Amino acid sequence: MKDIVFCSNNCFVLYSAAVQAKTSENKESGPSLPQSPMKERPPKAFHQYSNNISALDVHCLPQLQDKVSPPPSPPIMFPPAFEAAKVEAKPDELKVTVKLKPRLKAIHSSLDDCRPPSKKWKGMKWKKWSIQIVIPKGSFKPPCEEEIDEFLKKLGTTIKPDPVPKDYRKCCFCHEEGDGLTDGPARLLNLDLDLWVHLNCALWSTEVYETQAGALINVELALRRGLQMKCMFCHKMGATSGCHRLRCTNIYHFTCAIKAQCMFFKDKTMLCPMHKPKGTHEQELSYFAVFRRVYVQRDEVRQIASIVQRGERDHTFRVGSLIFHAVGQLLPQQMQAFHSSKALFPVGYEASRLYWSMRYANRRCRYLCSIEEKDGLPLFVIKVVEQGHEDLVLTDTTPK
Repeated sequence: MKDIVFCSNNCFVLYSAAVQAKTSENKESGPSLPQSPMKERPPKAFHQYSNNISALDVHCLPQLQDKVSPPPSPPIMFPPAFEAAKVEAKPDELKVTVKLKPRLKAIHSSLDDCRPPSKKWKGMKWKKWSIQIVIPKGSFKPPCEEEIDEFLKKLGTTIKPDPVPKDYRKCCFCHEEGDGLTDGPARLLNLDLDLWVHLNCALWSTEVYETQAGALINVELALRRGLQMKCMFCHKMGATSGCHRLRCTNIYHFTCAIKAQCMFFKDKTMLCPMHKPKGTHEQELSYFAVFRRVYVQRDEVRQIASIVQRGERDHTFRVGSLIFHAVGQLLPQQMQAFHSSKALFPVGYEASRLYWSMRYANRRCRYLCSIEEKDGLPLFVIKVVEQGHEDLVLTDTTPK
């Protein structure tokens, strides 16, 4: 049996085979409580160091049972990953393999190092986009529409359409040009050759009434009376809307009555500012838009006859999309060949129609229709006028 050296509190104690014999005798003789090693430890002065171990007398220390200590675990190293721990299973048990994920080593040297690594996708890297908005100091004045138009014109990025030709048609009642506001005089209606009236100017005349079909009756009668009546607001002729109060002679244009703050009622009556009730009235009408079909009742046959009698004059007669320019004429020798059982074909007839284009499905163009004479027979000519294309002329011996 080899000697064992034990170090405790800078003291060396030697164990030999003789010491083990003494301890075995003490166990056989009877149980005895071991004495504290601190009390039995000899002072440092009585120790003698010698190479001969057998002659040394060592006090007996309690012998502890030998326990098999587990093998020391290997030191843990960071940041390398743990190796996969393998559990050896018994023949009758299930074998399990546990894999531990590596823990990243956190380095708090700077804020940039703590950020997660940037993502990579097939060789491409995610990028961050930062936007900076600079707001000028002081009051900012937005540009007006004229400045924006001028700037866009310099850039040349816009296409400005051709200006719409001015509407020179004038109402026979209020003498204002062009169509009016929907909640006002409203659109122009044709009364006669080059005679136009606003819808509400005619509708709110005292003599005029409306049928269920939407026809306005007695418009010409109201126009004749208006030529002799003066408006109380603008002092011009053509006033036809009078106050409904008995023996009141105040009369206005429709537009002047609105400006003078007259009160209109749902039964198509009006009271001037002198006779209107104070405050609001339950039958008062404040909205004048007319979206239903309204037209002036007129004798179209008499109008066409007047065109023929007046001859070639600068007048425009329009029916729907058809505009008459010239009626033409027929000589006695042409009467036999220039007519049918349903229509006449006067030479020199000219009219134009606005209709759908033959080239584009969503556009309109102008078709100029005329009648000429060729070899004693009528020749029908259609001239297609379309912007961006040359004029196309189509001819045939029949109107179809």
